[in-house]
Amino acid sequence: MSVKVTNINAALIEWAIIRSGNSLEDFYAQNPNVRSWTNGDKVPTVKQLESFTNKVHVPFGYMFLTTPPEERIPLPFFRTGSNEISKKVSLNVYHTIQIIKERQDWLRDYLEELEYPDLDFVGKYSLNHDYRVIVKAIKDTLHLSSGWAEKQNSWERALEYLTSTIEEAGMIVSFNGVVGSNNYRAIDVKECRGFVLVDKKAPFLFINSSDTKAAQMFSLVHELAHIFIGESAGFNNDKLLPASTPLENLCDKVAAEFLVPESFLLERWKTTRDFNVLSRVFKVSPIVIARRALDLSLINKAQFFRFYNNYILEFNFRKELSSSGGNYYTTVRKRISLRFAVFVNNAVKENKLLYRDAYRLTNMTGNSYNKFVTEYLY
Repeated sequence: MSVKVTNINAALIEWAIIRSGNSLEDFYAQNPNVRSWTNGDKVPTVKQLESFTNKVHVPFGYMFLTTPPEERIPLPFFRTGSNEISKKVSLNVYHTIQIIKERQDWLRDYLEELEYPDLDFVGKYSLNHDYRVIVKAIKDTLHLSSGWAEKQNSWERALEYLTSTIEEAGMIVSFNGVVGSNNYRAIDVKECRGFVLVDKKAPFLFINSSDTKAAQMFSLVHELAHIFIGESAGFNNDKLLPASTPLENLCDKVAAEFLVPESFLLERWKTTRDFNVLSRVFKVSPIVIARRALDLSLINKAQFFRFYNNYILEFNFRKELSSSGGNYYTTVRKRISLRFAVFVNNAVKENKLLYRDAYRLTNMTGNSYNKFVTEYLY
């Protein structure tokens, strides 16, 4: 006999529906049984209530609270054109931050147990420092020469190379466009291009992989600046433009100078103003070149937005034409970070982490995890 749940809180049911991004009217139209619960006409079974909580992505236990829980993200979130700091985000972004935060908490404890030293560059600089000083510090820390990008075959390869040097310096970089491994829960680029969780031992950088690789490169360096300044944050950087705060403006200047040094661009600008040609020189995307030209008043906002919008339209068109889903395990390497995966695997081998916890931390099933660590980890 099915067990009924009689103490249903209609307000919590409706809070969970709205929290998941649905309208009450649409959700009730597709799920009439749920409407009958909130009206008091019927009560759900335990199984039905579990199915509902899975659908709206809330813990089952929430349904028995008297009032909705206060959910706050552990970092400020910045929006382009605003000088206000938001502490609320969509459910998909919220859950992604939770996933990355859990990984960071575990890794910090593990590294402390192994007596890893703190990373001395984390929080070494402040808002009072010149952006060029921070750029030099980042390049020195990553052991990058002034012409490091030009040595790469393409700007896509430059992104891969930069990511590997960041991880070698002790940071974790995760590229993902969905919540964990749930391909039905996409992270909207318009809301979140990325976020960074600063920590002295285990700083984590998250990049929305649904974004163009062009924007991913810019976001990555922007987040590096946050680590060197010691401030966690999330951002949407609409059209690669920052929020109107001193912190975001400084991180933006660092990213721009790091990728396209002012003196080099001004010199090249004398011979060509073709963004595509310049992108091949600096090994960044054409829209990063356009954005830097805007910074230096070489073009105006109307010219930049026209180029940016056309570029994104072409990117979305190419994305729609591509039918290949790629290799699952190659995607996993980027989603959880190769460096992080190695630490998890080592901890399992040392009997310092249970397999079930390794599966949870990597968002993989047992079979997938075992194949990944044996065939794709190294």
